[in-house]
Amino acid sequence: MDWIDDTEELYANREFASSVGFGERPALVVVDLIEAFTDPSSNLGSDVDDVVAQAARLLTAFREADLPRYFTTVAYEESYGDAGVFVEKVPALRELRLGTDRVAVDERIEPRDDERVVLKKYASAFFGTDLATELTTDRVDTLVLAGVTTSGCIRATAVDSLQHGYRTIVPADAVGDRAEGPHRANLFDIDAKYGDVVETDAVLEELDRRETTTDE
Repeated sequence: MDWIDDTEELYANREFASSVGFGERPALVVVDLIEAFTDPSSNLGSDVDDVVAQAARLLTAFREADLPRYFTTVAYEESYGDAGVFVEKVPALRELRLGTDRVAVDERIEPRDDERVVLKKYASAFFGTDLATELTTDRVDTLVLAGVTTSGCIRATAVDSLQHGYRTIVPADAVGDRAEGPHRANLFDIDAKYGDVVETDAVLEELDRRETTTDE
């Protein structure tokens, strides 16, 4: 896309899009890979099978390395009083009812008993949740984000991750959206200002490098 090429040159000339890299202790946050978002028949969903597959690879690697893993879901009470204006802007969110199968994490990446599922009401995994407290307790300094949607909850979480002082890594093939345009545009903007956009393989190589260094 021509606009991306032109903007990349502009940003490079003005000192945007530097790499922040990994810190000492990364954690994986799997954002909203719940049934309502992974089912294409849902008004909220789309075909994100490839995203689920890459998230599963990341999850396996983080488990093997015994590094922190978190999941998020979005769910509302029957009154939707906890949904605020969000549910007025996006009526499709009414599908996300507490206690229903629609808000359960996709069984292909089912959380283990020791893996926390953070309940959120809005886009960012930080807003109105205790995620930051848990990350501090786990001595995390780097977040790897996987899940959906790139233009919504991934972007919002990436912005808040930066603002909370975390190095932020977004594997492009492990996040997805309902349309290619918003997906690509937001990956570009995240990489320019908020975190490093890489590929899942690059994250796995980094984890493997750390494991190899530890064993030496």
